[in-house]
Amino acid sequence: MVMAELKARLQADLAHSIKTRDTTSVDTLRMALAAVTNEEVSGAQARALSDDEVVRVLAREAKRRREAAEAFAAAGREDLAAKERAEGEVLQRYLPAQLSDEELGELVGQAIEEVTARLGERPGPKQMGQVMKAAQAKVAGRAEGGRVAGLVRARLHG
Repeated sequence: MVMAELKARLQADLAHSIKTRDTTSVDTLRMALAAVTNEEVSGAQARALSDDEVVRVLAREAKRRREAAEAFAAAGREDLAAKERAEGEVLQRYLPAQLSDEELGELVGQAIEEVTARLGERPGPKQMGQVMKAAQAKVAGRAEGGRVAGLVRARLHG
């Protein structure tokens, strides 16, 4: 069973963070590796995750940190919000750069064209699932699903 390069990098960075006593990185990387391990052992049989699957796990964890930071900030707990934001910044180092609005728009346009070619007509709101599947394959974790869905919905309705 071959370990994903990204998981190996996380483990190496964890060891380095422990040596340099960077507690934020240590805590964040331990949490990230635990999430990866949980994903590996979930299901009927344990398996090694690919780098793409590790990126999806890290993106999910980064989203949780953003949402928690917003919730803490709204509750007036700026100390906890700052901690969550710091952990999110550590996770961002391992995620691909996010697409700009123009790049995302171009990929969504290509996904709509692919679905149009397959259906023989321009897709409407009822084909949103098909367009989302094609768009998500092109985006490959470089934009949040909500952002992609909003753009797909706008293009299909407009």
